[in-house]
Amino acid sequence: MISFNKEQIYIVTGASSGIGEGTALLLNELGATVVGIARNEERLKAMRAKSKYPENMHLEIKDLTDDIEGLPKYVKELKNKYGKFSGMAYCAGISDVKPLQLLEYTEVDYMFKVNCFAPVFFCKGLLDRRNNIGKGTSVVAISSIVSKLNDKGMLAYSSTKAALTAAYRCMAAEVAQSGIRINTVSPSDIKTPMTMCFEAQSLREGREEKYPLGFGEIDDVANFAVFLLSDKTKWITRQDYIIDCGLV
Repeated sequence: MISFNKEQIYIVTGASSGIGEGTALLLNELGATVVGIARNEERLKAMRAKSKYPENMHLEIKDLTDDIEGLPKYVKELKNKYGKFSGMAYCAGISDVKPLQLLEYTEVDYMFKVNCFAPVFFCKGLLDRRNNIGKGTSVVAISSIVSKLNDKGMLAYSSTKAALTAAYRCMAAEVAQSGIRINTVSPSDIKTPMTMCFEAQSLREGREEKYPLGFGEIDDVANFAVFLLSDKTKWITRQDYIIDCGLV
């Protein structure tokens, strides 16, 4: 059975909804202390209201793209406030579907900031040995199956997630000798607030038949992310796990 204690402190970004919320709540339920980060204060507070141990669920309101270069310093400030971290689940991200001829540079640039640059520089701060517990530290980032499928209309999103996956594999190689593990998870169609909006649903019509077990649920990803954060996976690093009900 997976369990944590309150001395184990984990950062969860994108904690106000979707996979981030599910991961934060599960870590808290299993005994860990969680620092949940998101832009929306109201939704973050609503997430904490659902937590089993609200006293161990700390909230930080921040847009991680405001100062990407300063994210390592921000992580240090969080460490000074809460203590050294046992790991992180980086779940913040955005998605969009747009064909090449309608794509604007500013849109691609912003998506890279959210989906790749921010998670890289945030992780840079976490991997500073002054900010983590050292051996046993585990990091998980939520990537996407689109980094491998490369569907039409997904040029920007697919590119950012492929870059994220590659970047985290590189970081995993750099810190493995310190006993720190880094993995990514690449889900396919998961029922989240972002993917179940009207616009997204129209794009998903006819896709459910590709999944013999139906679309995935938030818990399907959160459970696996928490498993990778736990000491049950102490010999697993530098992997990208596909969760897609056999789509690929």
